[in-house]
Amino acid sequence: MQVANPYIFKIKPYVPGKPIDEVRRELGLKSVIKLASNENPYPPSPKVLAAMAKAAREINRYPDGGCFVLRRTLARKLNIDDDQLIFGNGSDEIICLAVKAFAAKGDDIIIAKPSFLIYEIASTLSGARLHQVPLKDFRYDLEGIKAKINAKTRIIFIGNPDNPAGTYITQRQLEDFLRCVPKNTLVFLDEAYFEYVQAKDYPDTLSLMKKYPNLMTARTFSKMYGLAGLRVGYGVARREIIDILNRLREPFNVNSMAQAAAVAVLGDEAYYRNIAREVNEQRQYLYRSLENMDVPFEKSFTNFILVNVGGDSSQAAAGLLKKGVIIRDMAVWGLKGYIRVSIGSASENQRFIKTLKEIL
Repeated sequence: MQVANPYIFKIKPYVPGKPIDEVRRELGLKSVIKLASNENPYPPSPKVLAAMAKAAREINRYPDGGCFVLRRTLARKLNIDDDQLIFGNGSDEIICLAVKAFAAKGDDIIIAKPSFLIYEIASTLSGARLHQVPLKDFRYDLEGIKAKINAKTRIIFIGNPDNPAGTYITQRQLEDFLRCVPKNTLVFLDEAYFEYVQAKDYPDTLSLMKKYPNLMTARTFSKMYGLAGLRVGYGVARREIIDILNRLREPFNVNSMAQAAAVAVLGDEAYYRNIAREVNEQRQYLYRSLENMDVPFEKSFTNFILVNVGGDSSQAAAGLLKKGVIIRDMAVWGLKGYIRVSIGSASENQRFIKTLKEIL
C-alpha cells in the first residue's frame, strides 16, 4: 500500500451541499430547491451565454494559460497593473496556492473559528500549526488574532464578509489591524462576497495594498456573477507575490469557456446590478419573515443568512430536506442549533419560509 502524507488523515473532507438531482433520486421528490451553497439563483445574462457558445466552438484547443484577455479586462476595471492578478479554478485554488507558497511544517497559520473550511484543509495539509480564534458575537476577534501572532506566523486568513457568519470588518478595523502585523506575514482577505456589501465603511483593499505590501485578496465569479459551474476566481497582490504563486499554478487551470464568460460578465454590469438589487430585496423579505416567526438570525452582508432554529439543527435540516428544501446544517461547523440558508429567488424563499414554519 502506498504511504500517504500523514497530514491527510487529520483532514475532515469538505462536504458540499447536496445536488438537486441527488436529492430527487434519494427521496423520490419531483420538486427540489437548493439553498445550501450560496449560489446565484438567476441564470447568466444573454451576453455571457453567447460568449460561452462562441468559446465552445474552440474547446478542442487548450485555453490561454495566462488568461490574457480576462487579465487585461479585469486589470482595467480594478485600475491595477496586469501583473498584480492571478487566476484560479475558483478562489479556492488561490487560497491553496498561497498556503503552498508561504507556509510549511513548523510555520503558523491563523484563522477564525468557524470559518470557510478550505482555510483549515489547506493549512493542515501543509503541516503548519493552525491557530483558530473563535468569533465574538459572530465577528472576527482581531485582538484575539493579534495575540496569536508570533515570529513563525506566515498567513492570517480573514473572510470579509465572513462565511458562515455573513458579517464584515470595516476599513478602520482592518487598517488598525494591519499596522500590528509583521511585514513578513501575509494577510489574506477572502472577498468572495464583496459585491453584495453596500456598507460605506467596507474596506478598499486594493488601495490598502499600496501601503501594506503583505496584503492580498481573493475574489470569485461564482457568487454574484453566477459562474459557479465554470470555476473561475482571482487573486490580487503586489507583483512579487503573484510571481511566486504563478510558479506553483498549474498550466491551463482556467478553462476557455470560463475565461470567455468572465470577460462577458465584466461587460454586462447593468444585468448584475439588477441581481444585486433583487438579492437585497429578498434578504429583507427573509428578515421580515423570520422576525414574524420569532426565529433569531444574524444580519448578513452576503447572499446567505445564518438562522438560529434552536435545539437540533441537524433535525431541522433533515426535516427541510424531506420536503425538498436543501439548506446547510451548521452543526458540522460547530454552530449547533444554526442553519445557513442561501438567498434564493422570490419563489424559493417563500417555499423555504413556508417549509420552515411546518417543521418548527
